[in-house]
Amino acid sequence: MTVPLWLWLATIGGLLALIALDLVIVDRKPHQVTTGEAARWVIFYVSCAVLFGIGVWVFGGHDPGVEFFTGYITEYSLSVDNLFIFMVIMSSFKVPAIHQHRVLLIGILIALVMRGAFIAIGAALIAQFVWIFFLFGAVLVWTAISMVRGGGEHEEYHENAVTRWVRKLFPVTDDYVGHHSFVKQNGKRYITPMFVVIVAIGSADLLFAVDSIPAIFGITQEAYLVFTANAFALMGLRQLYFLLGGLVTKLVYLSYGLAIILGFIGAKLVLHALHEYHVTPAWLEINNWMSLGVIVTVLTVTTVASLRKAKRDPESVAAGTGLNLQASAPEERDTDRDAERDEATSSRRDH
Repeated sequence: MTVPLWLWLATIGGLLALIALDLVIVDRKPHQVTTGEAARWVIFYVSCAVLFGIGVWVFGGHDPGVEFFTGYITEYSLSVDNLFIFMVIMSSFKVPAIHQHRVLLIGILIALVMRGAFIAIGAALIAQFVWIFFLFGAVLVWTAISMVRGGGEHEEYHENAVTRWVRKLFPVTDDYVGHHSFVKQNGKRYITPMFVVIVAIGSADLLFAVDSIPAIFGITQEAYLVFTANAFALMGLRQLYFLLGGLVTKLVYLSYGLAIILGFIGAKLVLHALHEYHVTPAWLEINNWMSLGVIVTVLTVTTVASLRKAKRDPESVAAGTGLNLQASAPEERDTDRDAERDEATSSRRDH
């Protein structure tokens, strides 16, 4: 599949226009995203991805079309597992509900730029060195084993080296200042917790790219398809965060399903590399339709099994996470202040 420069530029321009539209809407009136609003945006972004995939199928051919949809589904499913970490970060930083959409939007935009750089590097390496497929395959298999050993449990969030470095480099205000990332107080420039949490979201997603980028390269080596599948998955991820909410904590078997998918793609990469070295016969390679079928089947089975378990034993599922998804710290602080004022008033009356 040959992609001309003008198509690259037009695609990137279209994606940036979608992100700009979303950002303008958020900036115009910051608010807490409702389930209905999130559902409409998810449908919109998924529809955009489907229309784009149909365009790839019609103008690029059958194989690129299947590769795009397989890559998109894989990236989106991996992103769902990452939503839990985003929720933990939001809860840890006590991000006000009305600003969570902006945090996710900017954080994911930063991640998209960094992923673009990773994809360019990965595509260049694959074009030059066949053994890179062995490396990518090993990364995916190791990640799959780690996910199985982890038992599908998520650890508590601890600030990574990037956020700790940011805190050391810049003075940080104690409280949020609206949606502002930078403020000036007493003639001194400060960053706000809003900036730190955006860095946390962006850097966390960058770590997720360690398995997601090799995974999609196991499906297609066309950089254009890798980038667009990542872009559409990331853009829809924000609204999926608000749509799923606490539901993602009920997908207790999702990590196992993703481990199977990553292990499968890792094996696919190794088989492809062996074929390139003429070690295995051509018929042993896994084709695109088989990849799509395996991924969809595994996701369907693990999702249904998770929801059935959550329905049968909701207490054990809820106990699996000590996460408070309602990041309403400002409201809680306001309530505390009101209580303190009432208590003080009552004391004065008693005296």
